[in-house]
Amino acid sequence: MFEATFEKMPFIIAELSGNHDQNFELAKAMIHAAAEAGVDAIKLQTYTPDTMTLDVRHGEFMVSESDSLWRGTNLYDLYQKASTPWEWHKPLFELAESLGLVAFSSPFDLSAVDFLESLDVPLYKIASFEMTDIPLIQAVARTGKPIIMSTGMASEAEIAEAVATIRAIGNNPLTLLKCTSTYPAKIEDTNLVTMADLAAKTGCPVGLSDHTRGLGAAVAATALGATVIEKHFVLDRSAGGVDAEFSMEPAEMKALVDACRAAKAALGTVTYGGSEAEQAAKKYRRSIYVATDLPAGTVLTEAHLKIIRPSFGLEPKYWPDVLGKTLARDAQKGQPLAWDMLA
Repeated sequence: MFEATFEKMPFIIAELSGNHDQNFELAKAMIHAAAEAGVDAIKLQTYTPDTMTLDVRHGEFMVSESDSLWRGTNLYDLYQKASTPWEWHKPLFELAESLGLVAFSSPFDLSAVDFLESLDVPLYKIASFEMTDIPLIQAVARTGKPIIMSTGMASEAEIAEAVATIRAIGNNPLTLLKCTSTYPAKIEDTNLVTMADLAAKTGCPVGLSDHTRGLGAAVAATALGATVIEKHFVLDRSAGGVDAEFSMEPAEMKALVDACRAAKAALGTVTYGGSEAEQAAKKYRRSIYVATDLPAGTVLTEAHLKIIRPSFGLEPKYWPDVLGKTLARDAQKGQPLAWDMLA
């Protein structure tokens, strides 16, 4: 099922993150709403506060950036609030699959990989902040399953090392996501043209993990060839949620899905001469017509002919060639000019 869905392109993922607010019924409602919005997959995050950080409440263990949504929060408390209880994973995955969605997760440590393997997830996501965690990447690669990896703030060398790590272990299908690791991200910091360069340098399909507000970046990424679009999801932004500020509500996600599908369809194939649907419209091009009733033997001048629509007469490029020619037979106003009408 995963492979068949992935072929739709772009493969659109609704990231639940911690927007369920530790409410199991809300998490289930989010999955139902995501399915109704038309996404291809839902993604969880698999960690506990203890697998993410230490319970230390000073210094670098506090979020101190002035522009952060979580400024002043202790990291341990933040991850406690945002985590998805591990006992929820199986029923949430089963619900998503029953609704026709692919369901998977981002592991954040080796125990999470083991746990997700016990649930036989179809693929894995490596978060941008974990791109330099080589032991984690090795563990995911050893599963042999497809990997989607956000590049975030990673340097070219770090990306190359992560990709090489995966390829040294197995032939996992690997997709790299352009990602701006700020929350929310500014649209002008998205730098989508990097996707083509990333694809060229790694040989990997590319996509976008989008933390901007709105759908503009996702649609533009699709037009630039993104095979995967990941977007955070929330039922009601005004109700809060750890990532609500840069998450899409159901109606917005539906609009994003529709717009990305339309953008992909618009790419089409290299085509000249008009599509099959355009062929009938060619009759409304211009051509040379007789503009007044004329007897045989008339020497044609600009007063006798006109370049007009439709296109059943000689093409306009022959205008200099027909002027001065003699009519071989009578012609009526509105008759398309043809070579056999000329002496």
